[in-house]
Amino acid sequence: MSNNITISDLYNLDETIAAKLFEGATYPWEVLSRIRDFILELGSTLPEDIFEKRGEDIWVAKSAKVAPTACLNGPLIIDEEAEVRHCAFVRGSAIVGKGAVVGNSTELKNVVLFNKVQVPHYNYVGDSILGYKSHMGAGSITSNVKSDKTLVVVKGKGIAGEIAIETGLKKMGAMLGDNVEVGCNSVLNPGTVVGRNTNIYPTSMVRGVIPADSIYKTRTEIAEKDLARL
Repeated sequence: MSNNITISDLYNLDETIAAKLFEGATYPWEVLSRIRDFILELGSTLPEDIFEKRGEDIWVAKSAKVAPTACLNGPLIIDEEAEVRHCAFVRGSAIVGKGAVVGNSTELKNVVLFNKVQVPHYNYVGDSILGYKSHMGAGSITSNVKSDKTLVVVKGKGIAGEIAIETGLKKMGAMLGDNVEVGCNSVLNPGTVVGRNTNIYPTSMVRGVIPADSIYKTRTEIAEKDLARL
């Protein structure tokens, strides 16, 4: 199992319009405070034959499908072929990748969704980064503030033993690597990092670092995938 939690370990940056956002950073949560300003800078450079500006600081690809009942607040970029469904609520500072799906009653705030991410049913995603083709099952959410309101620390088991990285952030949701599957009605606690190609069982309460290529059943039962069978 891999315990790596750097940007290069988790994400294929070719699968997001926001690749430059990650320049100079080691860990993905380091860019959360940059998302708003990055969108404002990038939006003004987007080609007008592909994107149209809707309201203040909102850029939507002409090929994207946005339901008339969706609530969009800027700064926001919705990339090509994305779909924003009925009663989705985008609070702002969000990048929705190519072919991504933002579903009914889903709320986004200060997030980057890589290409083909799916948050299709009753999801809350805040202060989080979701990698290419990651999927959150119905009702699964990112919890982005600790109950005691202290700063978030990313904790887990690294190659050299236990790790604890202070983020300096009061608000941090989840960092999901590429191709992560989160089961229905799961809660990803503040500071959760899930490695690439990992599956989270439904109704799970997840915290800390979850290795790549694994199956999360409970906090004490995390199985390594048999990659030879995939």
